[in-house]
This record gives sequence, C-alpha cells and structure tokens, in this order.
Amino acid sequence: MTSHPATGPSAGSADVSPAAAVPPAERGATVIPDKVVARIAARAAREALAGGAAASPDHGGPGTPSASVTTGNGTVRLSLSMNLPYPTDLATASRRVQQYVGEKVGRLTGMKVTEVSVVIEQLVASGGPRQGRVQ
Repeated sequence: MTSHPATGPSAGSADVSPAAAVPPAERGATVIPDKVVARIAARAAREALAGGAAASPDHGGPGTPSASVTTGNGTVRLSLSMNLPYPTDLATASRRVQQYVGEKVGRLTGMKVTEVSVVIEQLVASGGPRQGRVQ
C-alpha cells in the first residue's frame, strides 16, 4: 500500500484558520418542525412517567401522552395532555413531567423551553378495570 501526498485546493483543508471560516450568520440555520418537537416532548413525557427509563414507542394508545407546541425565535412553549395512574400525587407527578420534558426538549433541540403546561385528562385506576360494588 502506498500513500500519495494530497495536492490541489483541498490539500491541507483541515488546517483552515478560524479567520477563514464562514461566519455563523452566513452558515444557515437548522429548522426543526413543530411536529418533530411535539414528538420529542410526547416521548419525553412517556419516559418521565416511566421513571426516566427509555419508554417503548407506544403510538397513540389510550394512555399515551400527547403534545402540542408553539415555536418562534428559538423558543418553544409545550402543552402536554396525559392520563395518570390513580392513586398518585398529582403535583409531584406534574412537576416531574414538566422538569424532565423541559430539559430533554431543550437538550435535544437546542431551543429554549419557556413553558411546559400539563393537562391531566384522566386518572386511571392502577389495579386494572374497575369492578362495581359488591352486593
């Protein structure tokens, strides 16, 4: 195996000085669609409810959290709707979801999360389907 020295304009391109680099304002921007941010938020909410573990990709089940987002100028506002198990401490669960989702969305998208609102649609009995009164 023989090696040949690089020649031409690409030779030594790894040694480009910072002054010769393209300024950030001229490089362009990465645009993340709202739908993608919403999917990240919904997945993060599932992970938060599962105790921070990677949640299985549950698509649209009755207990699956849903998210809607509003983005603009590098910021995002999130609104989450979900069911929670009964009995549970609603305030603690809501705060845990808000904090986890806000941090995860911010880290993965690079956007500043300004608000995370949580709507609890329903409390679901943790012991399975509820039985009627015993007579």
